[in-house]
Amino acid sequence: MYLSILIFPLLASFVSGFLGRKIGVTGSHIITCSSLVISSLLATVAFYEVGICGSPVSIHLFSWVDSEFMSISWEFLFDQLTVSMFIPVLYISTLIHIYTTSYLAEDPHNQRFFSYLSLFTFFMLLLVSGANYFVMFIGWEGIGVVSYLLINYYYTRIQANKAAILALTMNRVGDMGLSIGFFAIFALFGSVDYATIFSLAPFMNETAITIISLLLLMGAMAKSAQIPLHSWLPGSMEAPTPVSALLHAATLVTAGLYLLVRSSPVLEYSSTALLIITLVGATTAFFAATCGLVQNDLKRIIAFSTISQLGYMVMAVGLSQHNVALMHVVNHAFFKALLFLGAGAVIHSFADEQDVRKMGGLIKFLPFTYTAMLVGSLSLLATPWLSGFYSKDLIIELAYGQYSFTGIYAYILGSLTAGLTAFYSFRLISLVFLTVPNGIKNVYLNSHESNLAVIIPLFVLALFSIFFGFVFSDLFVGVGSDFFGNSIFINPNNISIIEAEFSLPLLIKLLPSILSLFGASLAIYLYHVNPEFVINLTDSSLGRNIYTFLNGKYFFDVIYNHYFIAASLKTGYTISKVLDRGVIELLGPYGLASALSNTAINIAKLDTGVITTYSLYITLGLLSLVFLVFAPILIDTSLLSEIRLIIIYIAALFFVLLPNLNKTL
Repeated sequence: MYLSILIFPLLASFVSGFLGRKIGVTGSHIITCSSLVISSLLATVAFYEVGICGSPVSIHLFSWVDSEFMSISWEFLFDQLTVSMFIPVLYISTLIHIYTTSYLAEDPHNQRFFSYLSLFTFFMLLLVSGANYFVMFIGWEGIGVVSYLLINYYYTRIQANKAAILALTMNRVGDMGLSIGFFAIFALFGSVDYATIFSLAPFMNETAITIISLLLLMGAMAKSAQIPLHSWLPGSMEAPTPVSALLHAATLVTAGLYLLVRSSPVLEYSSTALLIITLVGATTAFFAATCGLVQNDLKRIIAFSTISQLGYMVMAVGLSQHNVALMHVVNHAFFKALLFLGAGAVIHSFADEQDVRKMGGLIKFLPFTYTAMLVGSLSLLATPWLSGFYSKDLIIELAYGQYSFTGIYAYILGSLTAGLTAFYSFRLISLVFLTVPNGIKNVYLNSHESNLAVIIPLFVLALFSIFFGFVFSDLFVGVGSDFFGNSIFINPNNISIIEAEFSLPLLIKLLPSILSLFGASLAIYLYHVNPEFVINLTDSSLGRNIYTFLNGKYFFDVIYNHYFIAASLKTGYTISKVLDRGVIELLGPYGLASALSNTAINIAKLDTGVITTYSLYITLGLLSLVFLVFAPILIDTSLLSEIRLIIIYIAALFFVLLPNLNKTL
């Protein structure tokens, strides 16, 4: 049963991809959706058996690499962490398959799209269920490749090409760090199995553990879009909306988080790595929220919100609260998929317009979509008793409960980010649904609610966004809950859940909620009652500079293009021209051959047939001989005694070769 959870999406992908012409569009819809539904049901059973009944399953298929003491197997581990990741991955993937049947109904390449989606789901399941780092790495690379294919789905658009290449290359930077991390793990532990590594971690050198942790973090930073490897995620919004919902909100970007949470027994023994992880997460959360304030593309606003929430998750990992990080991963997957699918419904009904400045007043035309997006937004800004509240607010409280520099840093930035999140979420709701209509009349007349295939996924995700946190919070993050068993390790010195729950001042607990309420109210006020204030902000040079800075995403792209990409291209050009073409040609086979032939020609030219030239040669030879014989008398030759002949011969060779070299250059 456990392996069939993985195999169903793979078979569906193969059938839809390779037999697309035989089964047709409807056939590929039915096969992929039904396979995903079956997988989801099996994953629910697995969650009950493994998670609630507490009986993890390990499946060893066969040996893969067996060389000296390196033994890597095709092995799968279905423990509490794996089945907890199965739930959001499979449920959301199933709903997005159903949603896409309507969303891309007019697209001529449905079979290819559904094949990619199912293949992505398979690789994601492979990633979370592998029992060693190598099986995980195959899933990791697989989702990277499928992400490239899906971002580049409309491959005739140059913008899609650029976004896909950027996503792939930036992830390669992270994968490089991750690969070196795996080499370091094997060098230190002699194994890549989770069980071996995690049981040996406490006995290892802390510096080595720190290096490994930071290398794993590098992989996670690229995949989970943390500063400074974040700039691919907003660009990947070029993909169709279902891709943005599945990959760049719910599943692919959480792979980096899964890696960190899975490696918790290693991370917990390196306080330095945890400190850096906290700083990276908190900084990313704040950075992305400030950028989201001034975006005008509907999907990019939600993309920056995703980076911001991923920052919260990474921050939770750095604070050693791995179970809370996982809870936020699951909650965020549901409400962010809801937001993206709602945005897709808006774009689809509004003649594919994505600029929020050209919308407005859609609450009358799309009441259900409005409700769904409102639920998603409220859950996102941790409205009490919605899903996001049970993990996001807890992360901020746990940060303060650490009573350390990084804890306070994370708390302050986390609280500010909560306020900013509320502001841009309600800015989006205001500009799209509530303000005066700013679009074209004809588009409004033709806009309408989508059909059932879109409404059902939105409805189900809205239910999850409201109730999931309430139902499952005690299981995942309750005080004293042993749900995760041995799948997650938290160093006893780092447990701060008791302080966070019972000893914080009331104001500290309520501050994020107060700031959220303030941010939401301010957005409603500024975009309804007093829109002139926002317009007048850019009149002053300071306001214009701040706007430019935030809208330019802190100029990360400019810095990368100017200082990294351009510099490396220039270096490559120099190496190509000077080293490859220049030095290697002069000193390599071509240079040697031409030097020898030209030397022979030059020596042959000495034979002029003129008697005076010959007499000159004889005189020069005689002088050289006399010099060699009488040199000890003429000069002090203690240093030159051995090498004077060599010097003369080299000098002679130089004079003969000089015209030849000039000719070659």
